[in-house]
Amino acid sequence: MRIGELLVTLITLYQGIILLRVLLSWFVSNNADQPVIDWLKRLTDPVLDPVRKALPDTGGVDLSPLIALIGLELLKRFLG
Repeated sequence: MRIGELLVTLITLYQGIILLRVLLSWFVSNNADQPVIDWLKRLTDPVLDPVRKALPDTGGVDLSPLIALIGLELLKRFLG
């Protein structure tokens, strides 16, 4: 497996983790003290936090996962 293919696979996996966090946020309170939620936050916050800071206030709607997913998809296309 080439390095580019490995990176594309890892990025795809990370995109899935971001999507899982988004889906769980619709059903589980953001303040829930659950190990899975904490684990997802620790994995995704390093990417999502800088995106959140760069985006203007959208009135409580968090668009950072969408922007991150688009950016990761562009990165995959560049690598592939």
